[in-house]
Amino acid sequence: MLTDHSFLVPLDHARPGGDQIEVFAREVVAADKAGRAGSLPWLVFLQGGPGFPAQRPVGREAWLDRALDDYRVLLLDQRGTGRSSRITARSLAGLEPGRAQADYLALFRADSIVLDAEMIRRELCGDEPWSVLGQSFGGFCTVTYLSFAPHGMREALITGGLSGLDAHPDDVYRLTYRKVAAKNAAHYERYPDDLDSAREVARYVAAHDVRLPGGTRLTVEAFQSIGGMLGSGSGSHQLHYLLENPFDGDGGLADAFLHDIMGRVGFTDAPLYAVLHEACYAQGAATRWSAQRVRAEFPEFDAAAAIDGDAPLLFTGEMIYPWMIDLDPALRPLREAADLLAERADWPPLADPTRLAANEVTAAAAVYYDDMYVPAELSLPTAAAIKGLRAWVTNEYEHDGLRVSGGRVLSRLIAMNRGEV
Repeated sequence: MLTDHSFLVPLDHARPGGDQIEVFAREVVAADKAGRAGSLPWLVFLQGGPGFPAQRPVGREAWLDRALDDYRVLLLDQRGTGRSSRITARSLAGLEPGRAQADYLALFRADSIVLDAEMIRRELCGDEPWSVLGQSFGGFCTVTYLSFAPHGMREALITGGLSGLDAHPDDVYRLTYRKVAAKNAAHYERYPDDLDSAREVARYVAAHDVRLPGGTRLTVEAFQSIGGMLGSGSGSHQLHYLLENPFDGDGGLADAFLHDIMGRVGFTDAPLYAVLHEACYAQGAATRWSAQRVRAEFPEFDAAAAIDGDAPLLFTGEMIYPWMIDLDPALRPLREAADLLAERADWPPLADPTRLAANEVTAAAAVYYDDMYVPAELSLPTAAAIKGLRAWVTNEYEHDGLRVSGGRVLSRLIAMNRGEV
């Protein structure tokens, strides 16, 4: 049984009487429990991102199937996504380009998402706390929730979402570049023919004005950026199938190949992901396009050695670069705002170490040892800093373990919180 909910919340929670935005959430209850839905505990799901809406269920698939055994689930479209006053370049066109847009976008981080959730909880549950499941960036939000509104939580379940409590984005990217390099090495060991295929594509792109089906220019760096798929359980295989036949008979890049690439390098469906990605780590310091700066410390990602020689072409991962804003029509109008966000230094804290050290909320987290997106080197100290949190460290799954495990990851975390494991 699906029930749609809409809520009005302040754009800026520091100004509750100011502008309001809409936040959408979808309640999901198992059909055989619909008659007693009111007696089921709530589980609110905080999606990964930033900038992506909650899943659109078409049945009891994956983790949702396990959750519906015990909970009524609330799939929250975080502010600015899906049906929650969605942010696009067009929706922001009424604001003065630059500072006004940047100030607006700065209100769409984890701290605001948590305050939205608290308003929604009070409307749906009254004084009753609820369970929170946070995947990836949703886990970042869950740690913020534990820091600033633990009274609203009955339990926390976190999957691949423990970031460093005080890590600067530079720290994050120094770790993730190493992990992405290792994923590249493992991929090429599994599929050695892809070494030549990737180099051939890069050489062709470097020598030609290649356009994706939507008209956007494909650069070598943009081609490298498809490596984000290496962080999922099946990503290496998907990359291989993409690279096994990239050229047409006439020697040009195949239309089907370019169409696939277009879907992997554009941000039409999630502009917030691009403009707020580094800001989701920022606390009291500017990010200054961290991924671009730190990349210079890892010369193996320079494509020139692959184009001009026989070095492997390394794909990059979950990194946002300023040239992405320039290339993507969905982002280009936000370039000035994106630059101002990158230079912003007055970001408020997203975690309270003192509160976390005194945590009383039952909490369990899955830490994926080989996680390419959220390094275990940052997750484990954070897990240790949250009093009572139980961490399950595993290399059985990649970052998408919640989705691909058929409910096993969520089932284990629930059992951990109940003291059954």
